[in-house]
Amino acid sequence: MKNIVPRSYLCYRADTAPVIDGALNDKAWAKAPASEAFVDIVGSGGLKPAYRTTVKLLWDDDNLYIAAELEEPHVWGTITQRDSVIFQDNDFEVFIDPDGDNHDYYELEINALNTLWDLFLNKPYKDGGRAMNEWDLAGIQTGVQIQGSLNNPKDRDHGWTVEMALPWKSLAQHAHRACPPQEGDQWRMNFSRVEWKTRAKDGEYVKLPGQKEANWVWSPQGLVDMHRPEMWGSVQFTSLPRGKARLLPDPTAYGRSCLYQAYYSQRSFQAHYNRYARNIDELMLDHEFSSKHLSWPLSLTSSEDGYRVLAEIRMPDGGSQRWFIRQDGKLWHE
Repeated sequence: MKNIVPRSYLCYRADTAPVIDGALNDKAWAKAPASEAFVDIVGSGGLKPAYRTTVKLLWDDDNLYIAAELEEPHVWGTITQRDSVIFQDNDFEVFIDPDGDNHDYYELEINALNTLWDLFLNKPYKDGGRAMNEWDLAGIQTGVQIQGSLNNPKDRDHGWTVEMALPWKSLAQHAHRACPPQEGDQWRMNFSRVEWKTRAKDGEYVKLPGQKEANWVWSPQGLVDMHRPEMWGSVQFTSLPRGKARLLPDPTAYGRSCLYQAYYSQRSFQAHYNRYARNIDELMLDHEFSSKHLSWPLSLTSSEDGYRVLAEIRMPDGGSQRWFIRQDGKLWHE
């Protein structure tokens, strides 16, 4: 995996709830900072996105609000059935792992026709997870506005905008933490955009044959796979006014990155030797562990279903936290 620092966003409380119609002209959105422009999903080394994409977030006691602006000279869409595979059109996507354990996360996809695909995953596909398409985020509101025309190759458009309101009472189903969040809480999230190359044919947009889609994201993944929750960015919630709150550093970031290194090394080891390493030395990890962040080096123990790797992470108050990762990528602390 590439050495990528996930992005962070400070999510402010809304004074008044925005109207979810896709038009981002509510006063609430004027007070919300725009994210950095999206980049190629692999990060450095990837192609610069052809069109600009940004997101904004707000929250109140009822909902998490998400707004996206997608620059697009040719806005099109074909899918109208909910819970279809929306990324076969150009789309905007949301990924949310509330407690950051890499399991039990939400995925939302929407196209320019305001067609939604909402699904829940118990764990990433690479770890044996499955998409639960039958799951719906109860009470979700979505809206889309086109700045130009839809499905008309004869003109040039400015783009399209998206609004979403995600009820906390529905997100709480698998959040495993306070909903709505408490001051300073940080949730793992990422936002993605799929873009296909098209041409005009008989008055319609058609995809160029043999061309793969482009994947542009807020926080780079390091490879073409959105289902690596450990690479997602961090959204911090605050009720303080702009200028009074600041993004808080994560004191566990280094220790968790060491656990991920052990996890991916175990995947490679198992693929080569058809078994997991039985101790940490067998993995031959590629750096020495910092005593500034860890009380002592990682330790590995075998279990009936695989293994557990432990990191004792030093905390700013002088104490420590015991963090673990196991063979299916689940991360937790005691």
